[in-house]
Amino acid sequence: MTYIQGFVAAVPTANRSAYLDHARLALPMFKEFGATRMVETWGDDVPRGKLNDFHGAVHATDAETVVFSWMEYSDRKSRDAAFEKMMADPRMEQLPKMPFDGKRMILGGFQPLVDVGSGRGAYVDGYLLPVPDGNRATYRDLAQKVADVFLEYGALRVVEAWGDDVPEGKVTDFRRAVLARDDEGVVFSWVEWPSRQVRDEAWQKARNDPRMQPQGEMRFDGKRMIYGGFETVLDD
Repeated sequence: MTYIQGFVAAVPTANRSAYLDHARLALPMFKEFGATRMVETWGDDVPRGKLNDFHGAVHATDAETVVFSWMEYSDRKSRDAAFEKMMADPRMEQLPKMPFDGKRMILGGFQPLVDVGSGRGAYVDGYLLPVPDGNRATYRDLAQKVADVFLEYGALRVVEAWGDDVPEGKVTDFRRAVLARDDEGVVFSWVEWPSRQVRDEAWQKARNDPRMQPQGEMRFDGKRMIYGGFETVLDD
């Protein structure tokens, strides 16, 4: 089962090229340490929310763009071993200074509940949401049904992953991003699409699909879910 290391950061929009250069430099080392895939996506359609949103999650300014990223490992043990190698490798200190404020980056480890499809998308819908710990199984069942609809409408892959290593940050973190309570877990989720056009058309169909309508009581507080559309800028 794949293990996910998820990230969200605020990058100065003017530093897009520098950010990608930095990610490309680090990529070979992360792959050497054990990552099976590394994906960087750049905010393209990231709406403001009434309670919370991706911008607030990383305290993004008007001059910054939100980046939604993840690395995939074969399992958590491999992720943990990769982190230890990274911390001990002197090459990490030789990388150029990060072209963004790392203190506001949020990161965590997530165990997939749903992972269907196998394609790689040029466009990504990213989500973060709080789910009561006691509703984990029922949320997984709901997520599987939604994933099946998205795949039918053109999605290439759908992943819903439950946070099992989500550290508290000094400035920002995943739990604060979704205003999570003590009895809630954090879900890191994404849908990969061939293009934004396919994604937009799929959402028009999904909104009118009765299978997407809530059946009974919602298993999480949708008002605290944050979401956005992101352009894939690095995928290896």
